[in-house]
Amino acid sequence: MPLVCLGLSHQTTPVDVRERHAFPAARMGEALIALRDYEAVREAAMLSTCGRIEIYAELDDYETGVEQLKSFLRNFRHGGVEFDLESYLYTHLGGKAIEHLFRVSTGLDSMLIGEAEILAQVKDAYVQAQRARSLGKSLHALFREALAAGKAARSQTRIGSNSTSIATAAIEIAKRNVGTLAGKTVLVIGAGKMGSLAAKRVRAEGCEDLIVANRTHGTARSVVERLGTGEALALPGIVDALKRADVVVTSTGASHFLLDPGDVAEGMLARPDRPLFIVDIAVPRDVDPEVTRIPNVSLVDVDELKDVVQVTIEQRREEIPLVEEIVTEHAQRYVRWYQSRVAIPVVASLVQKAETIRESEIARLFARCPELTERERMLVTGASLTIISKLLHTVVTRLRERASTDRAAALSLAGVLDDLFDLQSRAQEAAAEPHTVSPSLE
Repeated sequence: MPLVCLGLSHQTTPVDVRERHAFPAARMGEALIALRDYEAVREAAMLSTCGRIEIYAELDDYETGVEQLKSFLRNFRHGGVEFDLESYLYTHLGGKAIEHLFRVSTGLDSMLIGEAEILAQVKDAYVQAQRARSLGKSLHALFREALAAGKAARSQTRIGSNSTSIATAAIEIAKRNVGTLAGKTVLVIGAGKMGSLAAKRVRAEGCEDLIVANRTHGTARSVVERLGTGEALALPGIVDALKRADVVVTSTGASHFLLDPGDVAEGMLARPDRPLFIVDIAVPRDVDPEVTRIPNVSLVDVDELKDVVQVTIEQRREEIPLVEEIVTEHAQRYVRWYQSRVAIPVVASLVQKAETIRESEIARLFARCPELTERERMLVTGASLTIISKLLHTVVTRLRERASTDRAAALSLAGVLDDLFDLQSRAQEAAAEPHTVSPSLE
């Protein structure tokens, strides 16, 4: 079965298209269950961040499966789209899909190279797919290896040094536009991970007049209490907060605009000559782009943060060759495992048959020799286990090695073993699988 990645990202797709397909965490389980119901989709996981929406899947058939994934993206949330989705989508197959996920998890494919949040987001995608039971052995192993690659990149290189994230980039661009945040009033909308990071960075910049607004007032209050300063608001208080704010940073999971021109215009009436700078790092966006028609209001969205903090990013670029070596190492390890699966049925059957024979003969021996002590029985049992293990070790190792390099030869060898040991056609079942595209890094 071919592995594929189908997606939209900041590199191929503007934010106004990405936001149409962003899946809030609350609906991820529902989406994965819906994906699982497509006939050609055997396994699936989804990665949805401010910079990308990607589906990783193992398919029964490449062409049919990819069309079903595209149909899912077109119809699951919106019942069709008015733009040419095909022009934005990319599809990676086999080894390219594997390598792409590892580049994502290590931060090489991020909007800000080495961003701090992406590894946690990949882990969350893995956990969500586990909960939805949309993972099988292939994607379970793939995501575990991707997480290992991401951790290795951060522990063995400086790709994540000088913590730079979308949230911190938002504060940097705000400083470029309004100057120091000390003495300014900053409104942070959203108390999730991004909002909390933004609030923390605002406080570190010397801002004393911090307002944190959230749908749940208690969550906003928790952020303020952790920082030791600021004011917590529920979302209905946003307009009043706009009357005071110099800077707004917003990052929520809302599926609609939280700030529309009417709200912002009402807030600006109380301070018409004082500029308001808004940074919207949410996908879908929290702020209606039409607010820029209001005098003294400026707005940037997540796609406009790409050129922020270039000094830090340039330092990280020096680490790219080292991280690419890690990506290659982990991708090749996964490919070897994936290709060796052809050996699993015959190996399992061979080991099971040997164990059945061993247990039967040991039981007969013990029945004939009741005078054996418990220690003697343990020694005989241990010796029998060692004999079976040593006898099968070379066969199993050679078959797995052959499977990782030459699937056809491995199938032939598995067929011979199946015939010689009368393994009930386990190898023939493996050989009867439909022709698929093997994951190759070439």
